[in-house]
Amino acid sequence: MSYREIASRGTLAWAVVAVGARMPVAMAPLAVVFLVREREGGYALGAILAAVYVIGEIAGAAFLGMRMRAERARPQLAVGLGVGAVGFAALGALPDAPAVVLAACAFVAGGAPGAAPGGLRALLNTLVPERAVAQALSAESVLVFGIWALAPAAVTGLALGVTPGLPLLLAAVLMALSVAGLWLLPVGWKADASDRDGEPMLRIMARAWPVYVTGAAGLSLLALAELVLPALLEQREISVGMSGPLLAGLAVSSAAGSFVYGLRKWPGRLRTQSLVCMLGVSGCLAVVAVLPTAMWLAIGLACAGFLQAGSMLTRNLTLREVLPPSALAAGYSLMYAAVGAGYAVSGSMAGGLLSVTTPSTAILAGVALTVVLTLVGTLAEVRPGPVGSGGPAASGGGGPAEASGGGEAGSADGADSGRGEAGPVEGAVDVESPGSGRRC
Repeated sequence: MSYREIASRGTLAWAVVAVGARMPVAMAPLAVVFLVREREGGYALGAILAAVYVIGEIAGAAFLGMRMRAERARPQLAVGLGVGAVGFAALGALPDAPAVVLAACAFVAGGAPGAAPGGLRALLNTLVPERAVAQALSAESVLVFGIWALAPAAVTGLALGVTPGLPLLLAAVLMALSVAGLWLLPVGWKADASDRDGEPMLRIMARAWPVYVTGAAGLSLLALAELVLPALLEQREISVGMSGPLLAGLAVSSAAGSFVYGLRKWPGRLRTQSLVCMLGVSGCLAVVAVLPTAMWLAIGLACAGFLQAGSMLTRNLTLREVLPPSALAAGYSLMYAAVGAGYAVSGSMAGGLLSVTTPSTAILAGVALTVVLTLVGTLAEVRPGPVGSGGPAASGGGGPAEASGGGEAGSADGADSGRGEAGPVEGAVDVESPGSGRRC
């Protein structure tokens, strides 16, 4: 498969909108810290505001994502992003407001656009051929990693070089511009609620719990390693200033892993690919924990980031198999919420472990927990069964799995991945498959 298959004006417009919607998310946690750092107890308040923002993200992704309607996705996304832009603007314009007011603004800024990542990913599927969905998701992952690599530098430069509120005001402008850009994209995607065969949405989402568990576990392990890294460097008597280059290498390798995953068809079922990648990530971080030199830290983190990208992409493709098309955006959003919750838990876990043990032991504890969760999630996954009689089943069935490299549906279900170009509001969610599938 070639990335040329996904190159079009539509996907370029989508990328511009995605940058406007996702850059504020990457900027927010550090931006709120810089916003209040000069106040009394500023760093503590900044940490609280960042936590409130993340809680808002998790709540918004879960609550609003579950209510996303395929046929009117654009207006729902526009309202959420518009309200989020107002929340960011209020934060940037009111740096001296009471803490309660700032916390409310942070919650709104995080929660209102919570369904946007899932909705935008579902829209992306309408812009590419079914056989190229894996390439589209890989390209999206590269874009997101690039955003997260750029955001900290942008926030630091603007907050310290101009004014502390400017990064949040810029975030508000970017998010507002993404609202206007939505009208360059399809209004929604084709999906029929009858594909759920009358099953409640909550039950459908609950059926995919192993995918959410393994997806969140892997990213949470990397988050734990990032949070513990400065303390680990001190333990190894390495300059703490190495944290920046090491984490930059992690981000670059993750983007590279996403790109490489989309280049070809990989052997094995999706769950097998995910398991191999997750065990590889765990092994790399175990190396980081036990080997003493900066060179091994750099190699371990780079390899972990490279493999984690493949693991997350396989989890997202697996969701296309286990959820029906009408649950597409909801599944994406719940994966986003699960990952956010995993990051939040990682922060608490890092603090708790460092208070009772060494940084290297803390990472090894995280590795052990991740391996257990990965094995539990993998063993709990079951082959999707038919949802209804004759209706479209998995939004990705065999197609995405085959495109992604021999996933479950591609190798076992034998569904046809060679469909032609999708219509303006059809795309990846409108494909016949014997599975009940869906994806995050």
